[in-house]
Amino acid sequence: MKNMNAIRIAAVAGLVVAPELARAKWVRPEIGTGGDGHTFPGATYPFGLVQPSPDTGRTGYRYCAGYRWEDDRIFGFSQTHLSGTGCGDLGDLRLMPFAGAPSADASSAFRKENQVCECGYYAVTLDDLGVRVEATCSPHCAIYRMSYPKGEGSLLVDCQWGIGGKDYAKTILSCDAHLDGDRSIVGTTHRRHWVTRRYSYIIEFNHPVVSCERLEPLSPDEKGSRLALRFDLSDGAPLMAKVGYSLVSPDGAEKNLAAEIPAFGFDEVRAAAAAAWESQLARMEVEGSDEEKTSFYSAMYRLFIQPNNIADVDGRYRGADGEVHVAPCGVYYSTLSLWDTFRAYHPLATLIASDKEDGFVETMLEHQKAAGFMPIWTLMGKDNQCMIGTHSVPVVVDWFLKTEAITRDAAPSNADAASRHAHDRAFWEAAYAAIKDSLTRLHMDRKLEDWSLLDEYGFFPNDKVTSESVSRLLECCFDDWCAAKMAERLGHADDASFFLRRSRTWRSVVDPETRFVRGRDSIGNWTTPFNPLALGRNAGTGSDFTEGNAWQWTWHVLHEPEALIEAVGGQKVAGERLCRLFTLEADESETGTCEDVTGLMGQYCHGNEPSHHVAYLLRYAGCARRQAELLREVFDRFYVAKPDGLCGNDDCGQMSAWYLFTAMGFYPLNPASGEYVLGAPQLKRVTMKLAGGKAFTVVARNLSRENKYVKAVTLNGKPLDGFTIRHEDILKGGELVFDMESAGGGK
Repeated sequence: MKNMNAIRIAAVAGLVVAPELARAKWVRPEIGTGGDGHTFPGATYPFGLVQPSPDTGRTGYRYCAGYRWEDDRIFGFSQTHLSGTGCGDLGDLRLMPFAGAPSADASSAFRKENQVCECGYYAVTLDDLGVRVEATCSPHCAIYRMSYPKGEGSLLVDCQWGIGGKDYAKTILSCDAHLDGDRSIVGTTHRRHWVTRRYSYIIEFNHPVVSCERLEPLSPDEKGSRLALRFDLSDGAPLMAKVGYSLVSPDGAEKNLAAEIPAFGFDEVRAAAAAAWESQLARMEVEGSDEEKTSFYSAMYRLFIQPNNIADVDGRYRGADGEVHVAPCGVYYSTLSLWDTFRAYHPLATLIASDKEDGFVETMLEHQKAAGFMPIWTLMGKDNQCMIGTHSVPVVVDWFLKTEAITRDAAPSNADAASRHAHDRAFWEAAYAAIKDSLTRLHMDRKLEDWSLLDEYGFFPNDKVTSESVSRLLECCFDDWCAAKMAERLGHADDASFFLRRSRTWRSVVDPETRFVRGRDSIGNWTTPFNPLALGRNAGTGSDFTEGNAWQWTWHVLHEPEALIEAVGGQKVAGERLCRLFTLEADESETGTCEDVTGLMGQYCHGNEPSHHVAYLLRYAGCARRQAELLREVFDRFYVAKPDGLCGNDDCGQMSAWYLFTAMGFYPLNPASGEYVLGAPQLKRVTMKLAGGKAFTVVARNLSRENKYVKAVTLNGKPLDGFTIRHEDILKGGELVFDMESAGGGK
């Protein structure tokens, strides 16, 4: 922590942080750029379409975001990046200063002490060239300020560049990039990688282009242009480049740029981005040490990088069907990593970003109209169908149920936190119809669950599906439970019974002998041989599990925790088994390998999402004090304020959402229940600024390293019954107080 602060202070010497940026100053975009975090250090705007950031590599799992903290060479600055994913893509439109003869592999050494990473701003000196590059952005556009040491500047514009994949030459299907006048480049690229998509751009310069050389492709397969530009900078001014970006058309890119960055006012754009971040971060207040504030506000920052609004300023967007549509509410969100974010990200958004939830839900329903099924994992408007389950369902249902609960509340001020569709029966009926269709009818373009198998056998037989049979069932059971709750509230009794019955089929894969979840074939035989430590990976690998093993997946029944506890032997046995999960060590000869299984404590895997709720199950097993110990250990070991301080992929904010909930002492074990299970708070005081001007404060009295156990809990001065708290109670505002004690204070 001290080393990173020293780097940052040296880099911004002479720069005074405006006093109004009281929270943004604590954000360190560097956190997660090393280790397994897969984050990027460059500029971004809350929920924005572009992320101008340096690329130090682009091949393989390590470079999902295009940057590694330990690297010392930069290959350029591309305009789009993913934050914390386990698969790489984007990296569109690379810009790279160069000297001498132009080359596709232009790069430069750089030093961390000459790098600045802030909310909405990035700067670095390219040592080989002596060029200082600064980048900032608006929601749809980027702007660069490049200070060259001499009177001439050269810039490579590389439309063939991209992050992820191996055969880069074939990822670009077509490209039209050309000089338009002497100060602009306009282009459209058609690219195929994780998804197939089109994007358009316009680059405007503050100096005329003196010469433009189109480089020869490196292979016959390359379709992307590389333009080597030269500028006369004898006036001593830096070279400025404004980049407008659109998924619709070059005209859309030009409109976005004209609306958001009409002039070459770099400092004004930077200030606006910083102010936008401060506004988002102001939704929570935390008291603590410098390191605690750094970890807390950096987690909030990672939370709001996505989902990304891909609609142009006029509301047009390119949807899952490849056609251009107009967003009903003017925004259309993508980068929906729903297998990850349905767990804690979206429940947290209903508290501190409720103004975005309507847009998220409307996007999901518009996607269903175009694609034929509810979103699974969307990128730039297309669905890559990565991971299992249909976890847009719990997001929509959670917002519906919370909105319904709010509108039943007698306090009208709570309506500020509700959906604008709160009294729109037709909207929610249409939403339910989309959900029902997605969970019952097999669509030709949908590569995942075959509902006929589930309905025929009551589980997914592992001789009828390619892999992940157990994990697939457990995830689908939760989606079905959500559908049942929505059907019940809307008065569809038969549907509610159907989905509820199917939500309970998880019992069919609990082996009563081993008390682990376990695969079965279509005859009903258990998978043999069975090693509960053996790690599965993803589709096509033949395992019954997704990125995990039976020790981890046995606990993945989010909607019926009490029934799960009974199914594995009752409270005492379940408690012992849960506690052992956190201490059971095994080597690779027993487990095999999976690159997504990181952040291990025994067999508990905090670096991957299916484990995120498990510590909170300890409450149901009567192990509150052991829970407090384990939460503290996870907090201290796996969220450290340094570049390699995250134990796993941040996964578009889910890892960060876990941190923020756990800091406050509660977590949405069932993320569509409107209920939060208590844990043990990790920070002394946290306040959420809620809709309607209300605030909810969590206080941990006497909290210390030793006093990590919960002695008593009160809500607005009254003892809290049980170990849960309702969403409606939080929305009313008030104070949740935990009295903390040491190990000797109780049982």
